[in-house]
Amino acid sequence: MKKPELLVTPHSVEHVARLIEAGADAFLIGEQKFGLRLAGEFSIEEVAEATKMIHAAGKKVYVAMNAIYHNDRVDDLAPYMEKLTELHVDGIVFGDPAVIIARREANCEIPLHWDAETISTNWFQANYWGKRGATRAYLARELSMEEVVEIKENAEVEIEVLVHGMTCMFQSKRPLLGNYFLFQDKAMEVENRKEAKNMFLHDKERENKYPIYEDLNGTHIYSPNDVCIIDELNELFEAGVDSFKFDSVLCTDDYAVEVTACYRQAIDAYMESEDAYEDIKQDLLEKIEEIQPELRPLDTGFYFKETVY
Repeated sequence: MKKPELLVTPHSVEHVARLIEAGADAFLIGEQKFGLRLAGEFSIEEVAEATKMIHAAGKKVYVAMNAIYHNDRVDDLAPYMEKLTELHVDGIVFGDPAVIIARREANCEIPLHWDAETISTNWFQANYWGKRGATRAYLARELSMEEVVEIKENAEVEIEVLVHGMTCMFQSKRPLLGNYFLFQDKAMEVENRKEAKNMFLHDKERENKYPIYEDLNGTHIYSPNDVCIIDELNELFEAGVDSFKFDSVLCTDDYAVEVTACYRQAIDAYMESEDAYEDIKQDLLEKIEEIQPELRPLDTGFYFKETVY
């Protein structure tokens, strides 16, 4: 049985070193000019520094280029890919087809990972982009476990799924927060992730608080709960899913390190035997529950929700 990759999203170069120690196999980094909803901002110089560290540890580094590109950014894609080629990164995550054209222009042979957010929902799409350079598909977070398994059975590319972290519910290219404050005759600068961690939309009817922030790519609103399936990984293991992603956006450094270590234990235990995993999975869940922020309840996302057609 192939051991699934543990993919994490670090906050800084320093954080990368701690996550390597915690047991991460791969890292998704980049800058908001090219990538969406990254846990941390990495300039090209920091990408170079992190890549050197990650490769020295025998791990992989993927760079996010999954933003939606308007004409003002398209000309920057090929030069950026040329720099990534020099750094020998292991993959580029994309959603916009402009990346495929730019990759051809840059004579870039870095493998592509297709991530089209909510529309990455079936194996036919995954295979379609596989014929155009993608070697992996990151599935939509709104799929059930049954649908994930079916896609993996029929996909000709690697399959990546979210096992822990927030799910983005809504994105607008417009600066909705800034517009709201201007409407109230209040001045507000666009806030970065570090400064916006405590901003929420409060739904009194549902008693939910939705994290929200604004950056170069617009406004992003997240789910009120964090996905956590550390005790429900059996079917993903059995199906041979290639990559388990822990998205640590808006998490603290320490939390990300501890959760990474827990998933490392879970994966290693299952590779030893299914019984070994069964013996520790509840303890690992309880360990995560102990450090989980009070405002971020854990649930299993859409994995076990009934699909209505």
